Amino acid sequence: METAAPPPPRWDTFAGEYALRPGAQPGVLGQRPVLSDGRLGQLLRGQRGDDVVHRLGSVFSLCAHAHQRAAALALAAAQGQTRDTARPPFALWLETARDHLRSMALDWPQRLPEADVAGPDLHWLRGCPLPLFARQAPTDASAALDQLGQLRAWLEDRILGQSIGQWLQACAAPEAFAHWCQAQAERLPPARFLSAWYPLASRLHIPAHGLQVLHQDPMQQKQRLIELAQAMVHQSGFVQHPVWRGQCAENGPWTRLRHSPQQQGVPRSAWWRLSARWLELLALAQVASGASDDPDATGAGGMLSTGALWLAQGQALGWCEMARGLLLHWVQLDASDGVLDYRVLAPTEWNFHPQGALAQAVAALASNDQAPAAMLAAAFDPCVSCTVTT
Repeated sequence: METAAPPPPRWDTFAGEYALRPGAQPGVLGQRPVLSDGRLGQLLRGQRGDDVVHRLGSVFSLCAHAHQRAAALALAAAQGQTRDTARPPFALWLETARDHLRSMALDWPQRLPEADVAGPDLHWLRGCPLPLFARQAPTDASAALDQLGQLRAWLEDRILGQSIGQWLQACAAPEAFAHWCQAQAERLPPARFLSAWYPLASRLHIPAHGLQVLHQDPMQQKQRLIELAQAMVHQSGFVQHPVWRGQCAENGPWTRLRHSPQQQGVPRSAWWRLSARWLELLALAQVASGASDDPDATGAGGMLSTGALWLAQGQALGWCEMARGLLLHWVQLDASDGVLDYRVLAPTEWNFHPQGALAQAVAALASNDQAPAAMLAAAFDPCVSCTVTT
């Protein structure tokens, strides 16, 4: 008996969705209608200050803390105000760690062929000081730093069985990490998922073109941000299908400003991309124990970059590095500081571009290779629904 084909994805839904299509061109289909030209501007028009921040937290609920931070920075800069971004953004670190944990606990199990219909196994999170969903991100830096310290203690006591520093020294290399995952697979679901993916992920190499907008040189960074803001405003459809300097770019934890600039176009494995999330979770917890309000005292200020740039009268760009990559918000205010127009450029739109690295890798698979496609979805980590179709 033939099985009926699944209905086509509903691209007109507000949140949007993506479909990976092994062996087909393009390998990725989908979009987020909320990011269509003018849509956010219409939704927010005339709103001011905290109302804008709260509304965007509702629209982008999965990564609300990052969107609200970028929005607050953009709005303040557009009004000529300055926010102190020199101190380490402890709340951003904490919520980014929570996002990584949530992805491993809830999203990764769905990407395995033998996904449990009864739901993910969450026993490994017993005693974790970070609930997967928080009613409100901490606004007090000391409270966020304290929770990060608790996260470190839990990771070292319950997950690693040793200090994070010792673990990184022994297991951070790709093959060593894979061996550790294999050894821990029975007791630790994320290690089991990674161990199951390793044979495929280590063999699947994709040319890496990381998004290189942020820069250690402030003048070069300013020039690049202005260039990107102009594209967001003046190129129709840019925030849905962005192209940076003539090329599709990847945007993820492996493209952080704090990482050394990577040689563009060099093939890198899917394992390199997958493991970046686990390694960053540990790095966020580890750096917290030596952090202080003085970024120069610890070198911790650059863990996740965040800031804002005034562009013109009533116009500014705010950004932050969050779990899925670099997030940018552009705003234009009217004479009374109400929103006239608004644009958001998020990591998912870079990574799920129909001509991007992910789309090319999926298109190169055999049409029945659903498992590698699902593994790639976990590596590139969309913030909306993503399915694998045949």
